[in-house]
Amino acid sequence: MLYQFYETQRSIMEPFADLAEVAAKMFTNTSLPFAQTPLAQRISAAYDLLHRLGKDYEKPEFGIRTVAVDGVDVAIFERVEIDKPFCELRRFKRFSDDSATLSKLKEQPVVLIVAPLSGHYATLLRDTVRTMLGDHKVYITDWKNARLVPLSEGEFHLDDYVNYVQEFIRYLQKTYGNCHVMSVCQPTVPVLAAVSLMASRGELTPLSMTMMGGPIDARKSPTSVNDLAVQRSHSWFENNVIYRVPTSFPGAGRRVYPGFLQHAGFIAMNPNRHADSHYDYFQDLIKGDMSSAESHRKFYDEYNAVLDMDADYYLETIETVFQEFKLVHGTWDVRNPKGKPERVRPQDIKHTALLTIEGELDDISGSGQTAAAHTLCTGIPAKHQMHYEAKEAGHYGIFSGRRWREMVYPVVKSFILAHRAGIAAPVPAPPAVDTPEAAPRTPARKVGSSRKAPVAAKANGKTRRNAA
Repeated sequence: MLYQFYETQRSIMEPFADLAEVAAKMFTNTSLPFAQTPLAQRISAAYDLLHRLGKDYEKPEFGIRTVAVDGVDVAIFERVEIDKPFCELRRFKRFSDDSATLSKLKEQPVVLIVAPLSGHYATLLRDTVRTMLGDHKVYITDWKNARLVPLSEGEFHLDDYVNYVQEFIRYLQKTYGNCHVMSVCQPTVPVLAAVSLMASRGELTPLSMTMMGGPIDARKSPTSVNDLAVQRSHSWFENNVIYRVPTSFPGAGRRVYPGFLQHAGFIAMNPNRHADSHYDYFQDLIKGDMSSAESHRKFYDEYNAVLDMDADYYLETIETVFQEFKLVHGTWDVRNPKGKPERVRPQDIKHTALLTIEGELDDISGSGQTAAAHTLCTGIPAKHQMHYEAKEAGHYGIFSGRRWREMVYPVVKSFILAHRAGIAAPVPAPPAVDTPEAAPRTPARKVGSSRKAPVAAKANGKTRRNAA
């Protein structure tokens, strides 16, 4: 009943939110008498804030129209390459009339970005995609809102997620010969499983895996997210956060973990920060600081847009990743499309380079959780493994914003370039990266108990230009 109650409340609030938007504009329109009242700016700001607190947030667009490649603007066209019941493989195809630029684009490496299916849309990685497009052919997994998927399409399990990733990798391998894979947060676990299974079968595996801020081993430096999963039983999650989609949506009757509950959890993690942000937005409107106000709008247009997750997938992820730690214990079996269970064995990966990235201040995936992949992937030569910690970066900072663009991306770009020809290619020294406080490159901490982690890239000096 909670889902139905929420939708009823939202439907009732919608016209009032629209009315608040109209009122906000009336008190700032100089051609109307309302704008001449003494408190017009403050009243308009209050109505504007009320509108944003009460409105419904739909899935945003990526909205990437052009990117610069060595100073030349390149047009971007989005298209769906593969349309699955619960996911679209989306391509950002690049066009240019400049022959030299076009030749360069054709030679650049192919990257599959596996976006999280953890409450937000893939558009959360817009900055990641935009930056990568300057030096790579980019594809991304664009997960669908489960409440829009009819029951006739069947269920969606964690195994299906793994199988989707394998299908997308094979598609890119067939098209281009091979590809690189980047996973951000939640998908680090299913991506590692997908590549492991391909390696165990003797299939061609991606040239490299870049894993960013994910719970490979959620036992390390547990955060509030990890603690909640451990403190509650599987039955508690099933009985308290799983609801059926109301009849007003195409997926009516489907069991889901609703996006609005996930959003409430996001807010509950840092309620004071969000309250301060909205108050600052109110003050910016009063002062007429439209630049800061627009930055607030863009962030919350993305942050407040959430999707429902299929119940089976959600519950199995909680159990597999956060409660039973099946990946690190070596007890995870994934059913292939034919229904046959296959054991996930990361140690079988031998021909895929591994880069792990963590944020020093990450409060979602704690320190060491992503780096744990190096302990599992014992078949990858140490010189083809690398771990990088982004100083002063939180969870979102490792894939979006200034720290992503100036600190993390140069490392990712260099690592992919070093492995364009496969794992046998020589690996150059990690790039020197600009950071607010430059520090010399030093050996990374040990990962696990018996093997040394690869050298961690540290900031020092200027980045090298990609000459590919």
